[in-house]
Amino acid sequence: MILDITTITLVHTVISIVAIAAGLVVVGGLIAGMRIDGWTGIFLVTTALTSITGFFFPYGQLLPSHWVGIISLVILPFVIAARYWKQLQGAWRGIYVVGTVLVLYLNFFVLMVQLFRHIPALIVAAPKQTEPPFVLTQLVVLALFAWLGVASFRRFRPEIVVTAKQATAPVPA
Repeated sequence: MILDITTITLVHTVISIVAIAAGLVVVGGLIAGMRIDGWTGIFLVTTALTSITGFFFPYGQLLPSHWVGIISLVILPFVIAARYWKQLQGAWRGIYVVGTVLVLYLNFFVLMVQLFRHIPALIVAAPKQTEPPFVLTQLVVLALFAWLGVASFRRFRPEIVVTAKQATAPVPA
């Protein structure tokens, strides 16, 4: 094996955290009605890498996390096509918004699973991840992302673009 399990875990975790953080910025931009292009690129690349690196872990069978990665990798080409090849024209705007929020939700879903698998207090609260604290948490996360998706779809206007330069420029008094 080229990399040991500790290194794979660290790399995968860092990429996943960056993907989630960038995704939250991108979806925040969608809700604000604008494109945040630099963050979008970071989000899409790191989300793809998160799903891909999930397959680097040793496993004997396909796990639910692998299926989530596969679903994400199926959705991402449509999001990328909508954004970069179709320029968010017509129905591609909706495909981009829904796909973006959906792959961010999938990343967040796996994050919640991992938190319940690795944080002692959460392990005690839901050791099998079928107990009410886990189910309720996942339902709240699902409801939050459904709201984010609807708000993003209603408010996003692809013609409004925020660049890094604009985002850091001082606001005139």
